Amino acid sequence: MRLPDAAPDDAFSDDIAIPAADGFPLGATLYLPRGARTHAVLINSATAVPRKIYRGFACYLASRGCAVLTYDYRGTGDSRPKGTTSLRGFKTSMTDWAALDVVAAVNWMRQRYKLPLGFVGHSFGGQALGLIPNNAEVSRALLVAAQAGTWRLMTPPENYRIYALMKFIGKPLTQVMGYAPGKIGLGLDLPKGVFTEWADWVTSDHYFFDDRKLRALANFPRYRGALRALSFSDDPWATRPAVEMLCAGFTSIKPDIDTIRPIEAGSDKIGHFGFFRPEHRDTLWRGAAEWLQMED
Repeated sequence: MRLPDAAPDDAFSDDIAIPAADGFPLGATLYLPRGARTHAVLINSATAVPRKIYRGFACYLASRGCAVLTYDYRGTGDSRPKGTTSLRGFKTSMTDWAALDVVAAVNWMRQRYKLPLGFVGHSFGGQALGLIPNNAEVSRALLVAAQAGTWRLMTPPENYRIYALMKFIGKPLTQVMGYAPGKIGLGLDLPKGVFTEWADWVTSDHYFFDDRKLRALANFPRYRGALRALSFSDDPWATRPAVEMLCAGFTSIKPDIDTIRPIEAGSDKIGHFGFFRPEHRDTLWRGAAEWLQMED
């Protein structure tokens, strides 16, 4: 998996730590404009993706007047337990990521910036919007390749590869090693609880909407802000039907779903990660920033 390169922009940045809801320290980076601040934006990562890939987009938003925060979920990036070389024995789940980490990041931004709060969610980061009880604090949410990630809605033959990776390779290996090693094609190493929960959702027909134990699903109707969901025609994971399935959970609003072909952005390919490449600063980034900074 090739991650987008970062692009410098005219903004301040500072690596910090913010406390999760249970006090766990989360590695984060705060980007601030050199001039007036008009909006606040929280960027929420995809699964097994470090926050550094969002640096270019975060700098771009900051240069336009936004206070922007990126952060790593517990067990990933700079939010791994300090002084350890393995995630074996580190207990957390994707449900915890939403309930403890994303919730705290939203609260942190709201407490510090009395500005309209935008929420950018990439893949799982977008899914988390529906799971958090404080999503009503968000004014506008831009979901980027965020989907109900069931294997059944992925593009063949990628869907069969992902199903096999999750069920026949990843889960047995995770049981043996005590964590999911990124080298099997995930990106970053993942805690055991994160991977096993994710694998169960991916191999279900309706992703986490089939998880009867997931009480956080009741938070989807709490969100009443503006929501725009971007899907890309060459993304084998977040296909249009998968994006629509996720957006259907937001029953209190009518999400705007936009499917973009690479040629429309002057690109050969975008896929699941390409939105965050600096080549899109004058096309996709500009449109996203203008939408996030609209007055409601």
